[in-house]
Amino acid sequence: MSQLAIPRCLDEWLVHIERVHSRPIDLGLRRVERVKTALGIAQRAPVVTVGGTNGKGSTCAMIERILRCAGYRTCLYTSPHLLRYNERVSVAGVPVDDVTLCRAFEEVEAARGDTPLTYFEFGTLAAWQIFAASRPDVLILEVGLGGRLDAVNCFDCDCAVITSVDVDHTEFLGSDRESIGFEKAGIFRPGKPAIVSDPNPPRSVVDHARRLAADLRLIGKDFGFTSERHQWQYWERTGERIQRRGGLAHPGLRGAEQLHNAAAAIAAVGALQAAAPVSMQDIRRGLLEVEWPGRFQVLPGRPIVVLDVAHNPQAAGMLAGNLGNMGYHPETWAVFGILSDKDVAGVIERIGARIDHWLLTSLPGPRGTSAENLRQALARGGIRDAACFETPAAAYAFARDHASEDDRIVVFGSFLTVAEVMRVLA
Repeated sequence: MSQLAIPRCLDEWLVHIERVHSRPIDLGLRRVERVKTALGIAQRAPVVTVGGTNGKGSTCAMIERILRCAGYRTCLYTSPHLLRYNERVSVAGVPVDDVTLCRAFEEVEAARGDTPLTYFEFGTLAAWQIFAASRPDVLILEVGLGGRLDAVNCFDCDCAVITSVDVDHTEFLGSDRESIGFEKAGIFRPGKPAIVSDPNPPRSVVDHARRLAADLRLIGKDFGFTSERHQWQYWERTGERIQRRGGLAHPGLRGAEQLHNAAAAIAAVGALQAAAPVSMQDIRRGLLEVEWPGRFQVLPGRPIVVLDVAHNPQAAGMLAGNLGNMGYHPETWAVFGILSDKDVAGVIERIGARIDHWLLTSLPGPRGTSAENLRQALARGGIRDAACFETPAAAYAFARDHASEDDRIVVFGSFLTVAEVMRVLA
């Protein structure tokens, strides 16, 4: 790239890194490893890598918040973002500023030469440059897609976490849970803790951990939880003994599935005890204080508004269950927009019984689905009460105008859908 073509601001850099590679997704580690070597990247702090179909962002947030409550300097890398790219890269709980990001992008650009990097690969290396300069005590990295061939996996982890395994991104990861599980288990390392909070993990996950001689820890066998109405209990097995930690308040993140994520987070920080010890007080406080927008986020006011980035059948099923556990609401209005490469029919099937009025929105870009296509998908499932809108904002405005104070509005599907409504609400 010539000197004149160097981007001058973050928006220009984001446009540039979208164009460096001819394909938005091109799984593989060779290109990333080559540029990593050119940058002279070294690992000095413990790394926790978190993968999974659903729940990995929430689990990252819990781990990070617990460690910060214990006084550690953390670095957190997640994706995708909701409102600003900066959300992906945070140091000590604060998203980094534009100047810091641009400087890191410049360093990656100078080091890559003619090597094409995808948007995610470029961003992952830039995040690491920022983290290295920040001198963290612990790094938490969320896998972008799969695990084995994801850019995050070019960094060796001291603890790996897999939250759940379900069918999604089949064009890249395979068409069944066994194939997808193998890809996700690619983040495991020999001799290192490999924590799995999926209660029924694919055999491929267990087999891969054993082939590597990873320290496999399965929920329900090596650690787990029991839930009561107002509190819950975490337990873990140490040899023949079971240690219990009871009287825990439910996490700050809502939803029944968050106890699986919280248990995995406690198991992960426990695996780091030698390098970064934490107390039960740190754990209790961290789980109470954690925030992660757009994950069964219930906004105050009337009508109640629920924001959830559920975009695959498993996540839609979790959302349906969480809606069922809420108090009574006469009618539920759904603002729904999703990308075309998702299992739209599966999502509708899992949550359809919880929705009274469907407000369908088109989404932009080559992966966007039109509202009309969504209407046809609903019709194939026998659902006729649906209206089409050009944008999530327009669909949400309609819901606000027509929902009663006792109803609820659920905004779900793509990150793009939730993000646009969040901007309206800001």
